[in-house]
Parts: sequence; structure tokens; C-alpha cells
Amino acid sequence: MCEMTNARSPLLPDRHPQKDLFVCDIVDAVPKGDMASMEHPVFTLSTKPDMKPRRYQNGDNSIEVSPSRYGLATVHDRDVLIYCISQCMAALNEGRKVNRSMRFKAHDLLVATNRQTSGQGYQLLKDALRRLQGTQIETNIRQGGKEYFKVFGLIESAEIVRETRDGRMQDVEITLSDWVFDAIENNHVLTLNKQYFFLRKPLERRLYELARKHCGAQPKWKCGLELLRDKCGSGSTTKEFRRLISKIIEDDAVHDHLPDYTMSIESDNVVFRPKGAEAVIAPSFLALRFRKPDTHDEARRLAPGWDVYVLENEWRSWVHDKAIDVKDADKHFLAFCNKRGAYQN
Repeated sequence: MCEMTNARSPLLPDRHPQKDLFVCDIVDAVPKGDMASMEHPVFTLSTKPDMKPRRYQNGDNSIEVSPSRYGLATVHDRDVLIYCISQCMAALNEGRKVNRSMRFKAHDLLVATNRQTSGQGYQLLKDALRRLQGTQIETNIRQGGKEYFKVFGLIESAEIVRETRDGRMQDVEITLSDWVFDAIENNHVLTLNKQYFFLRKPLERRLYELARKHCGAQPKWKCGLELLRDKCGSGSTTKEFRRLISKIIEDDAVHDHLPDYTMSIESDNVVFRPKGAEAVIAPSFLALRFRKPDTHDEARRLAPGWDVYVLENEWRSWVHDKAIDVKDADKHFLAFCNKRGAYQN
């Protein structure tokens, strides 16, 4: 008699190994996420309807998220926004204009984000659109240099333009919120690894977003367990959160399934490091060392009200993503801060 073992992979299966060549360019657009919702816990980790409002405070920044009757938008619902942002950024890179309202084939989105294209897959997409439109956010977090003191949804509206007789969507039209579209217009986005769409656990997806936002290609990023729990939007106790992180670390040691970053628990901190650091961290990135002792003070003067260390992380990730050859790190960073300060004014 064979002994039963739990051998389920921590990754979702590749649901579309042979993609339609006609939609290849659309499906292969580089995934992009907006920095603000990568930084702050906008999406719930729950896979069941989450009806609990939440508030997150980090220094002067605050965010309140309230559910509709369908519940809060989930980490997996975020796939829709990533797809929309990716398509807009691809268009901008080709010199084409974009606007807040965009129309696309539902099938293309499902394939690009590794979701089911069965009837259930289309129904799940409808549910995601309801939650994205219904979830209300009130925040003073700057997105693309603007500061918001209003309530808004993650998308303004969604419409099924065409639908087959068996109820499957063909064309979908989405109008993005100003908050999301401002991030697109100001290139306030970061590239995501396509393996992100294969991560099964919502917590793993959230941890990857935070690592991508804060660690980037730096040698490491360290975050206290309690703060990391809050950034993830987890309702677990610190003890339970430590156990969940430990399990993810154990699974990654066996399957090497987490994209780009490894995690370790050191005392009461979780430390993120790029995988294959020698290949990821280019010499030009290692050279981004400030030479002047008052660079951060000058950055605060140029961008009042901003967290200069968050700005520094964004600048470093931006330089790495764009492969910019920086000769003078202090001067380049201060120019970046000055631009952020100009947006505020």
C-alpha cells in the first residue's frame, strides 16, 4: 500500500502553454504594477468575501479601504489592473496615446494572467470587476505626485460590450480610476516577473510585490515582522504570521518557486535578498552610493512631505529598470526628488 503524501506544487499550473500566436504580442506585454498599491495593503489576502473595512497608517500616510456588498478587492483581482497598466505602458512605449477607458478581449486578459478560460473563469472575472469597482478607497497617498483626499474605486466602471450566448465575455471596456491612471501617466510603475501570475498563495504574491517595491536590486531589504504583517494587510497574529512566512521559506527551499527574491527570518525581522545577486545587481547599480553627507537633507527640502527613503527606493528601482548609467548618484537622486516636489506644487 502506497503511503499518501501531499505533493501539491506551490505554483499554479501553466494553463496556456501553447498561446495563440495572434494574441502573442498582447499576452507578452511586460507586466507592470503601480507603486502605491504595491507599497500599501489595498487588496485583501482572503479568498472568501472579506467584508471588514481596514485602515493602514504609515507616518503621515493613511489609507482606508471599504468593501462593497461583494467584498473587498482581492490580491487575485489585482491581475485586472496589472493587465490594464501593462497594456497602457506598452502603448506609451510605442508612442501611442492612452486614456482612462480601454477596451480589450476578455480572453486575452485571462491568458496573459494565467487564469482559466472556462465558463467559471469568465464568471470569476465578472466577480473581480464588481469588487474592483465597488471597493472604496480614501487616502492622502500621493500617486504620480498628486495628493488625494477623496473616496474613489480602483476602477471607475466596467462594461461587458459583447457577450456570447453561453454567457462568456468577449469585449470588456474598463475605465480606470484617476489614481491608477495618474501612475501610468507619470510612469509610477514597476515591472513584475511573469511568474507572479503562477503564485498560488495570495500572501506570496503580496510578499513579492513588497520585495519588488522595497528591495528592487539592492543587496537586501529588512522589515520587522509586525510591520511586514501590516504592509501585507494580514489579520494574523505576529506568531501566526511568522509561521506562515516560515512555511513559505521552507517551500521555496524545496521548489525554488518564488520569483526574484529569497526570504529569511533573522531575529524579529524578515530579510529579502535578490536571487542570483551577482547577475541581478549590475555594477552601475552598485555604484549608486551617495558621496555627500547632506543628500537626504537636501532631498527633504526639494520634496517636502515625502518620505525620502521611499523616494530613494523608487529612484534606485527606476534607475535599475531603465538601465540608466548614473555618473553622479547624489545629483541624479536630487533631480529625481526635485521633480517629485514639482508635482506636488
